[in-house]
Amino acid sequence: MTRDLDVVLVGATGFTGTLAAEHLARAAPTDLRWALAGRNRAKLEAVREALPAGVAPAEIVVVASDDDAALRSLAERSRVVIGAVGPYLQHGDPLVAACAAAGTDYVDLTGEPEFVDRTYLRHHATAVASGARLVHACGFDSVPHDLGALFTVRQLVDVDGPVRLRGVVRAGGGVSGGTFASLLGAASRVREMRAAARERAAAEPAPSDGRRARQVTLRPGRDPLLGLWLLPLPAIDQAIIARSAAALPDFGPDLSYSHAAGLRRAPVLVGALGGIAATVAVAQVGPARRLLMRRLPQGTGPSAEVRAASGFTVDLVAETDAGPWVHCRVTGMDPYDLSGIALAESALSLALDDNPPTAGQVTTAQAMGDALTARMERVGVRFEVVARG
Repeated sequence: MTRDLDVVLVGATGFTGTLAAEHLARAAPTDLRWALAGRNRAKLEAVREALPAGVAPAEIVVVASDDDAALRSLAERSRVVIGAVGPYLQHGDPLVAACAAAGTDYVDLTGEPEFVDRTYLRHHATAVASGARLVHACGFDSVPHDLGALFTVRQLVDVDGPVRLRGVVRAGGGVSGGTFASLLGAASRVREMRAAARERAAAEPAPSDGRRARQVTLRPGRDPLLGLWLLPLPAIDQAIIARSAAALPDFGPDLSYSHAAGLRRAPVLVGALGGIAATVAVAQVGPARRLLMRRLPQGTGPSAEVRAASGFTVDLVAETDAGPWVHCRVTGMDPYDLSGIALAESALSLALDDNPPTAGQVTTAQAMGDALTARMERVGVRFEVVARG
């Protein structure tokens, strides 16, 4: 099958899609064959006109997220497709289906667990047969956490027992309309999300060599090593890292992972817990949920000035029963800038790098671990060992 496009960005006119397009124009090889795709030609052309000089001008492809035939045709032309149209539970499945059937690699930046579990159940087997690599969560969720977890466990030498790994994230900046819509959508579908997780757990085989990988929920409290108050996060990062650990021997024979936000002051922790509870309650009421979404519409996001003044830190602490422990840290730019960059670099890695042979629904660490880590370091993300004992 002839592929005349290396990378196609579907959803290029959205907030993070535009950031990904800008990074592709700056950082991709000059001979990259790429395209911007979406519903509205005029908006796509405006994005293309605003891109910095760099690679050859992108082709424009007009396609709707629910046009199965057009998406299949686009997937068959492409080596890698970037999906940047959310909320993914509403708009994402047809594009994943087209890529799985066509043997086309696919990346997105979803943080929606139900969507990821449903696409595994529907399309993993097809992608394994076609050779497609379906890689979700290639933005702030979950590139720094997934690659950071892999970096951290590799610092433990000759440990053959259980490893307890926790990730503690701090981030500044604002929230985009797309992220807000996805969060409210997930909060309104807790039962459906849990049902999808159970269905996937029943269908997904365990590691063949007997290794274990588990998600553990922390209790709110103060971390004795980091000195931060921990707010457990129901984020997709836990599931992504557990799946990387199930797939990769680097994580050891028995890994448990917990995920939390790190806060400096206890009153902020109390307020955050109350805010989460209120958001979940409001999300159950359709009119109230829609009213909130109108206050922060999709396609909007933090200004360039706000993003330039913010960044993120992920502390990762790995402890063992035998005694050795290590504290590592991943730091970088604003989470939305990171998402656009990581999404573009993930696509470029699948298209251009010498990665391990994989197929089906896979994680960033599993599909591109070393190559993508090197790419993220080149754009300014830092992976470091803080302390060990």
